[in-house]
Amino acid sequence: MKTPRLMMQYQQDLPADLLPLVEQVTDLATDLRWTWSHAGDVVWKAMDPQLWEQSENPFVVLQNLSYERLEKLNRSASFKQHLDLLSEARRHYCECPGWFGEAHAETRLKGIAYFSMEFGLGKALPLYAGGLGVLAGDYLKAASDLAVPVTAIGLLYQEGYFRQMLDGNGWQQEIYTYNDSNSLPLRPVLTRNGTWLCIPIELPGRTVRLHAWEAQVGRVNLYLLDSNNLLNSALDRGITGKLYGGGEEIRLVQEIVLGIGGWRLIEALGLEIDVCHLNEGHAAFVTLERARCYMEKKRVDFWEALWATRPGNVFTTHTPVAAGFDTFPRELLAKYGLVYAGNLGVAPEDLVALGRSNAKNGDEFFNMAYLAARTCGLMNGVSRLHGQVSRGIFQDLYPHWPQCQVPVSYVTNGVHVPSWDSPWADDIWTETCGKGRWLGSEETLAAAIEALDDTTLWTLCGQERADLVRHTRQRLRLQLGQGGAQLHLIDQVDRILDPNVLTLGFARRFTAYKRPNLLLRDSDRLIRLLTHSERPVQLVVAGKAHPADKEGKRFIQAWAQFAAQPAVRQHVVFLEDYDIALAQELVQGVDVWINTPRRPWEASGTSGMKVLVNGGLNLSELDGWWAEAYTPEVGWALGDGQEHTEPEWEGVEAEQLYRLLEEEIVPMFYDRDATGIPRAWVARMRASMAGLTPQFSSNRMVREYVEKLYLPAASAFQQRTAEGSEVAQALRLWDEQLRCNWHEIHWGNLSVSPEQGGWVFEVQIYLGEVVPDAVQIQLYADPDGMQAPVCEVMTRHASIPGALHGYLYRCQVRTARPYTDFTPRCVAFHPAALIPIENNLIHWWSGTANLLATSA
Repeated sequence: MKTPRLMMQYQQDLPADLLPLVEQVTDLATDLRWTWSHAGDVVWKAMDPQLWEQSENPFVVLQNLSYERLEKLNRSASFKQHLDLLSEARRHYCECPGWFGEAHAETRLKGIAYFSMEFGLGKALPLYAGGLGVLAGDYLKAASDLAVPVTAIGLLYQEGYFRQMLDGNGWQQEIYTYNDSNSLPLRPVLTRNGTWLCIPIELPGRTVRLHAWEAQVGRVNLYLLDSNNLLNSALDRGITGKLYGGGEEIRLVQEIVLGIGGWRLIEALGLEIDVCHLNEGHAAFVTLERARCYMEKKRVDFWEALWATRPGNVFTTHTPVAAGFDTFPRELLAKYGLVYAGNLGVAPEDLVALGRSNAKNGDEFFNMAYLAARTCGLMNGVSRLHGQVSRGIFQDLYPHWPQCQVPVSYVTNGVHVPSWDSPWADDIWTETCGKGRWLGSEETLAAAIEALDDTTLWTLCGQERADLVRHTRQRLRLQLGQGGAQLHLIDQVDRILDPNVLTLGFARRFTAYKRPNLLLRDSDRLIRLLTHSERPVQLVVAGKAHPADKEGKRFIQAWAQFAAQPAVRQHVVFLEDYDIALAQELVQGVDVWINTPRRPWEASGTSGMKVLVNGGLNLSELDGWWAEAYTPEVGWALGDGQEHTEPEWEGVEAEQLYRLLEEEIVPMFYDRDATGIPRAWVARMRASMAGLTPQFSSNRMVREYVEKLYLPAASAFQQRTAEGSEVAQALRLWDEQLRCNWHEIHWGNLSVSPEQGGWVFEVQIYLGEVVPDAVQIQLYADPDGMQAPVCEVMTRHASIPGALHGYLYRCQVRTARPYTDFTPRCVAFHPAALIPIENNLIHWWSGTANLLATSA
């Protein structure tokens, strides 16, 4: 691993005796494990207490040390002892086999490549906009803790996402700060001869050269592609200029760089990858480039290469509505796809067809999620409810298939608990469950937390709330000063909020579907709730709106102006510039986290998961993760678990929100016994911490990805690519022959005979040129209530005389359901094929069944 350029310059002038110290500190400071493992905090603080408190970034601290300070540290035996202990702990962490090495020591899975447009690892590396990036960051941290062989690919943005300030009217202002790569905890990726690794990408009329950077995330390497290369034009240097910035053309080029450039980087590094995981459809071009590289190596055409590589691609969708997918017009795809289609050896229209629901519709936009769905072997949503919603969204790709069989599973999101727990909570969990509690299986954690006494838990609440009040006052003082507030308002900051008052937290992206102003619907009622003389409530609010979302900005303005009213100024705070650091302070200190999305638009949501480890409770819409987590013992629910489009429903849920606060939450918090402890409240804390924290941790999430998706994907990929790709060749031929002859299939008679405990079905089918082993005849019934659908394979019973591949198929079903619930169907079948994701052909029997009086 090479030293960053600025540090190299810095070290050139160092006395020789200081080099070992600087190299040791650099090695530790450029491993972002310090964002969640705080064992090194004492070391960073010893280097420069003030700078460490301001930056919380050891790499920045190191860069700003004088030679005199370094010499003093080098003479300090205690400092060097702490440093050695930290280095030894890191070495042990990186070298031990971890959960993956122990649980799957015999697996043939070599590596996983994880692609994402954004990564939220901490404020030291601001390459994220919101939940998608923070989820990706938590995923990398958990993969490191579990020793899962993950390599991550992203983009290095020169500006990243915007910083937020509010003007005097409460209107959001966007400020874009420059990410100086020299001051980020990154290392340039160098070739063997010491030059900077350069990845070329062909764009219309020119070649763009991408530099690569490496961020160390514990055991995981995160590689970031950067177009800010002097050999590129000014326009192309700006490709990675701004996260989600510019128009749709820049967005398309960014996704080309991420997908195509990302896979070329993997090839240049010589990494062995079995599974390619797409975190949203932004990275879908990687599946094409992976197939292209395979076709070049194996000297096959693109379609055979796609059949070989597709099972090794996994697509996670986070989008709850089809309108949320990235789509691009035909003209833009023609501009950028023409050359690339030539590289693949396919017609441009065939390439574009992969991203359309209807390949023949020339007016349909190219959909990145559709491309991912057609070129990946597995798809998943990010909560149980989102899996259901996604099956409806992708239904068009599987015409005539029941929605419940659209091939989208789910892995519910989780949060990296060590990144979000407070120091007080961390002490309790460590004492109760041990230091290695998040390094393996979490099944034993609940019982340990359930044994905690009420005093310990209630004391935790008070400690965390006091910290939040202190942090909020610090932030608010700075915020008011920067905004030019009057001095008397700044002087009153220390009287804002009370560390002994029920504290609600509400922070998220401000956009219409999240309904961030539902709590403001009756502002007078909210004021009465906040300023109650005996049972007061306080509220900390934060969040950003997309720069183009004027409605979202109006929501923010409404909160800012509400919080500025003298009547509630001591009870409500709107904090600017919501980011990971602010989110950590909030989730570590609030008593109740409020979430009010419009169901089912919250695919998963993870902000509410982050309060769990800290004893916070959730008051949330029954959407996303809360739809599967909620029980009355662990929190409170909004809504009725159904979808509503009627405008008056907003008023219904606002009323429910106020009533829950007034009649249940506030009274429960202030209902204390003789010792001052609210026993019912603490019981909910205990149930939430014990039952939900392990379940909604990224520890559980990553283990599910490994066992439900990665291992099957790797096995299928290895099968497809073994022995000269014989299986892939056979599958391609099977698919082509089926599609050519599918029109010849037609049905004959269907007869049903009653039998004790069920029915016997017999159906005639004429397959024509389709061989019987290439299909499967099934008897299907839709789900009945909460039951799974019935899908029984019918057996070939006899041939039909005089017919080409005409057969009688038979099936016996034990059921209390009427025979009319069941319908025969013919689907494509191959023992190595993924149905229906790789072949969606389906032919249903239609007609009137002949019900026989007696059993056959």
